[in-house]
Amino acid sequence: MHGPTIPGMGVFETPFRYNVPPDPDAIESMTTPDKNVRAFHFSAFRYLFAARFLTVLGNGIAPIALAFAVLDIGGSVSDLGIVVASRSIFNVLFLLLGGVLADRYSRSRVLVSSSLVAAISQAVVAWSVLDGSATAIGLALLGALNGAAAGIALPASSALIPQTVPARNLREANAFLQAGIYGGTVIGASLGGILISAVGPGWGLAIDALGFAAAAPLYYLIRVSPREAGSTQSNILQDLKEGWKEFASRAWVWAIVVQFTIINAAFSGVMMVLGPVIADASFGRAHWGMIIAAQSVGLIVGSSLALRWRPRRDLFIGVLLVSFCALPPFMLSQLAATPWLMAAFFIAGVTFGLFGVAWAQSLQTHIPQDKLARVYAYDAVGSFVAIPFGELIAVPLAIEYGTSNVLLVSAVAVVIATAGASMVPAIRRLESGSEMTSHTMSGERSS
Repeated sequence: MHGPTIPGMGVFETPFRYNVPPDPDAIESMTTPDKNVRAFHFSAFRYLFAARFLTVLGNGIAPIALAFAVLDIGGSVSDLGIVVASRSIFNVLFLLLGGVLADRYSRSRVLVSSSLVAAISQAVVAWSVLDGSATAIGLALLGALNGAAAGIALPASSALIPQTVPARNLREANAFLQAGIYGGTVIGASLGGILISAVGPGWGLAIDALGFAAAAPLYYLIRVSPREAGSTQSNILQDLKEGWKEFASRAWVWAIVVQFTIINAAFSGVMMVLGPVIADASFGRAHWGMIIAAQSVGLIVGSSLALRWRPRRDLFIGVLLVSFCALPPFMLSQLAATPWLMAAFFIAGVTFGLFGVAWAQSLQTHIPQDKLARVYAYDAVGSFVAIPFGELIAVPLAIEYGTSNVLLVSAVAVVIATAGASMVPAIRRLESGSEMTSHTMSGERSS
């Protein structure tokens, strides 16, 4: 496997240092005051954008293809749950390790390694489905490997962004990347249904593998200025402890993570399970698809609006805007007409999109570069654990208390979580990172 070796829980080998010349665009950006230069001017960012888009495009296809692949081999609903859960569990388990690796080693090389592992594992899955040798347990094991690779990649891909563009382009870069991720996911999911019906789930999984394979050389081509490497003598547990200290010492970080742990459980967990149930019993599956599509469009619109939306305290305003995410569960509990539901989901998508850009920029400009990936990892763990928790409790609670009541409580939970976060002084005071720090592409520490 290309990249650093993990010697158990002991001391790491000397971290990989950048032995390739940095991107000339990056050097130019440090000395050229031209504010009209856009994020896509920098080749490192172009490669990162293209690689992320290819992976999310394939990952939009993969869940649909995998579900039908399990059913095609005669698997039960329980088998499907095991296959899906295995990827999710290993994704969460490897997030923290991914944060450590990304703060110790070249982030682009970490991404190359994880992409190659994901490409190979998905290629084997596709081949086994196409030649008829796939089994539920085999798909679960390969899904676990793919999930581990994705968990390692996520902190590195997020923490790499500030190294690809100068500070003045950071907000723009985050907005473009976020819009690309949402757009790729929507396109991938749409293509997934068409491909599976036309040529079968095996070829859909093959395209996902091809996306990872194509992303690997793009990550390899990313050339950025050197950054300060992490400690060479500490072990994984020490690194995790250090990352946790950085995470927990900043009230604005952990307060928002707590806020979104609640929101993700209520919105992405509970509602996304009960929504299809309500759809089947009332307005139908086709209308539910339109409602979810409206949310996806809202996410893209929100990310695009963030390009020009630059308030001084953008994170605080973004936190407040998230309160609009209470609209979808509330409207759904009242069995509102489809147009009203589409409007509610669209508004929620816009607010998520605006907040997402403000959140990413705040982390990237206020967290030291040598700890950024680990903070991202703790953030992701909070989010990823909350969603399956919400999914697990949704049905039992609905049976006990009624679907409408559970959705109403979910809406209230979103409002309470947002109100709580908005009262944290550190969130109210935090100003736009681009105005406060001297962030540079060299990985220089910022306060």
